[in-house]
Amino acid sequence: MIAKSMQGLVNNNSVIRQMFEEGQKMAAEFGPENVYDFSLGNPNVPAPEKVRETIERLLKEEDPVVLHGYMSNAGYPDVRKKVADSLNKRFGTSFTGENIMMTVGAAGGLNCALKALIDLGDEVLTFAPFFLEYKNYTANYGGILVQAEPDTETFQPDLKDFEAKLSSKTKAVIINNPNNPTGVIYSEETIKSIAKILEEKQKEYGHPIFIISDEPYRELVYTGAEVPYITKYYRNTIVGYSFSKTLSLPGERIGYLVVPSEVESFDELFSALTIANRVLGFVNAPSLIQKVVAECLEEKADIAYYAKNRDVLYDALQKYGFSCIKPEGAFYMFIKSPVPDEKEFVAKAKEYRILLVPGSSFMCKGFVRLAYCVSYETCKGSLKGFESLAKDYGLI
Repeated sequence: MIAKSMQGLVNNNSVIRQMFEEGQKMAAEFGPENVYDFSLGNPNVPAPEKVRETIERLLKEEDPVVLHGYMSNAGYPDVRKKVADSLNKRFGTSFTGENIMMTVGAAGGLNCALKALIDLGDEVLTFAPFFLEYKNYTANYGGILVQAEPDTETFQPDLKDFEAKLSSKTKAVIINNPNNPTGVIYSEETIKSIAKILEEKQKEYGHPIFIISDEPYRELVYTGAEVPYITKYYRNTIVGYSFSKTLSLPGERIGYLVVPSEVESFDELFSALTIANRVLGFVNAPSLIQKVVAECLEEKADIAYYAKNRDVLYDALQKYGFSCIKPEGAFYMFIKSPVPDEKEFVAKAKEYRILLVPGSSFMCKGFVRLAYCVSYETCKGSLKGFESLAKDYGLI
């Protein structure tokens, strides 16, 4: 009865969501304090107090008909200007409100970008490991997702493989920086190399290749690490951002796209994006929360909270003999499985009520993802189980 295109998705529902739901059942059975659920990137840090204060003030002071009404598909002009001004102050860019489109989270923005850019059979390239929905988002518009392999020692992209995978059908490249699931930041050198390769390929193929930079974790960086602002390195770039992680507002579904004036056929592209926002059914980003985030652009999540979780887990896992790159950003660890089949390791971890996500869910077998955006007590409580796992596999 359902569409054929949906049958595979129904039969292979998100492993991450399945793990999350299983965790809910285990918590009901054993008590939430005895289940260590690292499956879902759902921030445990509350939104900054200014978010609540701004919501309350706007509801009291603003005309409710206007506040909850329609606006331009691209969003409120004053909100877009504030976003542009904030970016210019932080990154030395020269955007105006006309370069910004408010979106229904990063996912809504990505779908608008792909809808605006790709035709049936076009290819979109990304770097493994990656957020698996990229494949579904691309398929929504008849595109084909092509993956470039990582260097599994550093999890920087394998640029030789990247260049080899590009073709005349490549319309866009999705970059996720900092990366989910590894927590790695693609370096300035890596970004410059990607840009150089794409500049050459654009000339060779005779058409633009867009970078779509997916940046919901941009502000979640540690020990002074910096994420290169990619519009400075490559002209044909669309930046997607979300406040889900940095302001702990995942359920509010609010973000934006940045489209530099220098991109190929700017006016046509921006028009296509705003129309995509409408025809995909978003119409516009949520009105109230647009106004709220515009007043909270200088607010940030409690990075020290995540850093504390990262450090206690990383230090213990290293002590127990597990192999993992220390994350520079986001709130994920990508741990090498002690056995080739990481799903076996995930199943074993469940015996100690530890919920992890297999790396095959991110197209990178042999690893598991741990989301440490949980309570510190959950991180500490899990250590005994991880130690037992290490003993089971002869790591200690």
